[in-house]
Amino acid sequence: MNEIVEQQSYPKKPEEISPSASSSNHFYAYMYRLKYIERWSLMRNTTRENVAEHSFHVALTTHMICTIANEVFHRQIDTNEAVALALFHDATEVFTGDIPTPIKHHNPIILSNFREIEQQAAKRLIDMIPESIRGIYRPLIEDQTSELKKYVKAADLIDAYLKCTFEVEAGNQEFAVAKRQTEEKLKQLEMEEVDYFMNTLAPSFTMTLDEMSRPL
Repeated sequence: MNEIVEQQSYPKKPEEISPSASSSNHFYAYMYRLKYIERWSLMRNTTRENVAEHSFHVALTTHMICTIANEVFHRQIDTNEAVALALFHDATEVFTGDIPTPIKHHNPIILSNFREIEQQAAKRLIDMIPESIRGIYRPLIEDQTSELKKYVKAADLIDAYLKCTFEVEAGNQEFAVAKRQTEEKLKQLEMEEVDYFMNTLAPSFTMTLDEMSRPL
């Protein structure tokens, strides 16, 4: 005899939802809205980029430089935790938007006010997470003390450098100065993992698909 399995529909009716799964738990829905937040808003872009794309690229790059750190330079970096931090490193921008660096760092007062806004945005996001799992996400969104943050910061800069590279290679000189400045910031990190990435993997980003497709 075939069993008849009752289909479950979502979302459930209000009376079927527990308090921990109430309608105030909007965190995940907000994370999906990062795709509507555009980056590089003050600059002319040949290709637009949103924060969701950027977060994926930073997570991908964080994984790579942590792998390089462990496998090439024999460090003991928690790659998985670093990648998780990277995925949420710009989560608060769903409320604040992407503030261009020249504005954010224009003077200490603006930067201090922006950091306070970021903290408030982080608190608002965390309050939207069901309490039973909030402890997992709080350090990913709110904690700024993790030693792994330097790998996320490095990956963030690498992604900015690669964005500038794409734009300059497409003939858009709007990004030429930003590319030089970002490259200098990467050098100032003095991280062997970053130098390895820049010397071994980054050069491919200046090549065409046909050039990359040539037999070795």
